[in-house]
Amino acid sequence: MSDQFLFQEEMERVVNRLSEPDSYEAVYHRNIHHDVHMPSVEELTLAVELLRSVIFPGYFLNAEIRTDTMKYYTGSALDRSFRIFSEQIKRGFCFSCCQSDKDGNHCITEAEDISRELLSRVPYIREMAASDAAAAFNGDPAAKSVGEAIFCYPSVRALTSHRIAHELYKLQVPLIPRIISESAHSETGLDIHPGATIGKNCFIDHATGTVIGETSIIGENVRIYQGVTLGSKSFPMDEDGNPIKGVPRHPIVEDNVVIYAGATILGRVTIGEGAEIGGNVWLTRSVAPGTKILQRRPMEKGFENGTGI
Repeated sequence: MSDQFLFQEEMERVVNRLSEPDSYEAVYHRNIHHDVHMPSVEELTLAVELLRSVIFPGYFLNAEIRTDTMKYYTGSALDRSFRIFSEQIKRGFCFSCCQSDKDGNHCITEAEDISRELLSRVPYIREMAASDAAAAFNGDPAAKSVGEAIFCYPSVRALTSHRIAHELYKLQVPLIPRIISESAHSETGLDIHPGATIGKNCFIDHATGTVIGETSIIGENVRIYQGVTLGSKSFPMDEDGNPIKGVPRHPIVEDNVVIYAGATILGRVTIGEGAEIGGNVWLTRSVAPGTKILQRRPMEKGFENGTGI
């Protein structure tokens, strides 16, 4: 019996197993509207990049832009991003739709309305993103200019994506905000749930490994270092033992707080204005304004000739 025959026989066995309902039922997505495709990560990445080129003109995509061509490039980028977002938001609605008899036309109209609303908020998003870039420059002595922070810093890139995703999240768009945030997470190592509320002038230095949960609320002028977690301490359960979705379960960080590298803050606790949380601190309680929370100093103890061992 040839190796080719054995391979085909084995493949037939694998295909048959993978086609059995008990094998695929838990991971199969049924497309209710058969003429609608899944959302495209590539298209959404382009749409975010188009908005980034509008928010920070001269840095991304349209680097040759001049003041006399500003309106042309801005209008072109917004028009193209509108068409992409309209299509992808429609796909997001259809992905989440569970009614086979529901008219898909409402998804098209709603997606276009939301896309228009998103673009109307771009001036606000620019204001917030510009404040983040300024915070990065002011908060890092290694930064040579605000432009360097815009072009190079993962914090600015991830926060700009977050501010776009957060507006879509507030507009109750399913799936799409999460795709945008996870794309930024993959690129920068900074994991911000689109539901998190973040005030202006936010700087997340180095960014890598920082996690900010869905119901986190961060005030203005907050500086966070790498490896910080703003997470949930526990999940409230319903009567069937399933986690209850959407309840506030992440920290509130008030204005002018500094959280140093590796700190973990869990639960719906409040870090008061102007507080400082030291590196590698584990915290599950609220902190009063102006408080400094530090680890105990390491104990120094010398040993001579085996004494004390």
